[in-house]
Amino acid sequence: MWILGLLVLLVLAGFFSLSLGSTHIPFATLSRTLWAWFLAGGKRPDGIASTIIFRIRLPRLILGLVVGGALSVAGVIFQGLFHNPLVEPYTLGVSGGAALGVCLLVVRGWQFFHGVNILPLAGFSGAVITVALVYAISSKQGLLQTNIMLLAGVMVSFISSSAIMLLMALSQSLQEIHSLLFWTMGSLEESNLALIKVIAGSILLGVGVSFMFYRELNALALGEEEALHLGIPVERAKKWLFLLGTFLTGLSVSVSGMIGFVGLIIPHLMRMLAGSDHRLLIVSSFLSGGIFLILADTLARTVIAPVELPVGVITGLVGGILFIYFLYGKNVILG
Repeated sequence: MWILGLLVLLVLAGFFSLSLGSTHIPFATLSRTLWAWFLAGGKRPDGIASTIIFRIRLPRLILGLVVGGALSVAGVIFQGLFHNPLVEPYTLGVSGGAALGVCLLVVRGWQFFHGVNILPLAGFSGAVITVALVYAISSKQGLLQTNIMLLAGVMVSFISSSAIMLLMALSQSLQEIHSLLFWTMGSLEESNLALIKVIAGSILLGVGVSFMFYRELNALALGEEEALHLGIPVERAKKWLFLLGTFLTGLSVSVSGMIGFVGLIIPHLMRMLAGSDHRLLIVSSFLSGGIFLILADTLARTVIAPVELPVGVITGLVGGILFIYFLYGKNVILG
């Protein structure tokens, strides 16, 4: 029932996202355009509304779904590894490392290699290098100390953010500084359909592989000793899960910048509402993360239209308020 309900909400959020913006498209026009596109076998019909829908808003809708879902699933993975509901890709330094890798390429003008956009590779590489550094700091005699890793991740995140600000300070182009600043605050403004297809396909593959580790995540929720007694190869599972979370985060950051709170608030909310069984938690977090980011992007495009806000500003404000509300509701703040 949770999955069906979230699918219905996803369809409704998609309609709102395609309809609302600086140019409003009535639901009747939107329905006719989508129906004509379906009857034509995927060929885009003529008209201004069709151009706005298929060239501008649909790519953002797809990115919102896969990026929001990927960040949420990465949050589920990291929270399951650390047994801590406050862990997310940003606090572990994964987002910062991926963003630094992308910014280095943008500043050097190396976004394309033989005509191929390599920003996703740069984001994933930056995330992997950061994770390797954090892993080396927090490993002792081949064992991963999760508490030390969390502290190391926070410090590496600060270092990555400082390095990004240094790149902006050294940049000679005001346009480049503005684009980097806007990108680091989060944006789904990507019109390269080929890049979107690669990112979407890769993220869906990563989420599918993550789902295959639901037994390991369920066992790790009982504690590492209990997981070992259940026959789970804990150290190998932790390495694979950490790599999967890094993969999903790196791809998301490479195309959308650093979008905070999605990987924190959505898994926490779904764990409260749908339960802690990762068979349901991974799927529900992917869908609800996509819904949340789609609605946040719609709000960012419309709240002061025609000026567009960075979507990370919306997710930070809404996610922060929601998280404080949950903490207050559980009497964590007031004790």
